[in-house]
Amino acid sequence: MKDSQAVSSFVRANGVELHVLDTGEDAGVHAPPVLILHGLAGSANEFLPTAMALYPQFRMILMDQRGHGLSTRRPVNLGCEASVRDVVAVIDATCSGTPVRLVGQSMGAHTAMLVSSARPDLVDRLVMLEGHVHGSEDPGEARRLGEFFASWPVPFAHKDAARAFLAERLGDGQLARSLAANLEARSDGLWPRFDADILQGMIEAAHVPLWAEWESLSVPTLAIFAEKGMFESEHKDELIRRRTQTQRADLPGASHDAHLDSFDEWIGVLRGNLE
Repeated sequence: MKDSQAVSSFVRANGVELHVLDTGEDAGVHAPPVLILHGLAGSANEFLPTAMALYPQFRMILMDQRGHGLSTRRPVNLGCEASVRDVVAVIDATCSGTPVRLVGQSMGAHTAMLVSSARPDLVDRLVMLEGHVHGSEDPGEARRLGEFFASWPVPFAHKDAARAFLAERLGDGQLARSLAANLEARSDGLWPRFDADILQGMIEAAHVPLWAEWESLSVPTLAIFAEKGMFESEHKDELIRRRTQTQRADLPGASHDAHLDSFDEWIGVLRGNLE
């Protein structure tokens, strides 16, 4: 599969336009659909390598969540319920309600879990990469994230300048390179495809514990954690303890963005679960 085989389109629903990349129904004979949700400040583009690795065994559908990528940049509603409705709309538009294998990373995993809880009829199985439902006890966490994104000295003159700044702040790894590659070229330079205040509002909305939704989840679920991710051991253990039928996989040496920096290991675990 080449990037060009993922057709770009828009789904209009819930007062927003949602950008979708879709390999289409001809991905393979009876290829099961897989829908992937990116994390905060990400986009569908960062999961194109994942889609290429799994195509044509699976029909791959990637979407920009509201406030991200080519989807509506400044949605009015930043709540989790709106994000859930967006995913349902994309499933209805692309798969006519056929259940999908739903995959999410970080914030995308949070949304994917809520979709699976609210509409189990639309989800064949759930894969959460570095996702959790415990919420946050730190009221300043979302504000600090917003301040970080607002601190970017945009517009960047060119991608080298963007990569240098992001490498200084985040380390010279795949995450910095991915964020730099996803910048939007305008006449005055390169800009992020999101607004800091919108991201802050979305993460504030997601900082609510969702244990009831998690414990009542009925779809088969795999939780994938990274050794160097954002969750402490006790948080990982609690997620499994409070829903013992959940499968768990751990990626040695991987970061929170394991789909970028531990790609082969990520694909191996993901493919094994989706088959």
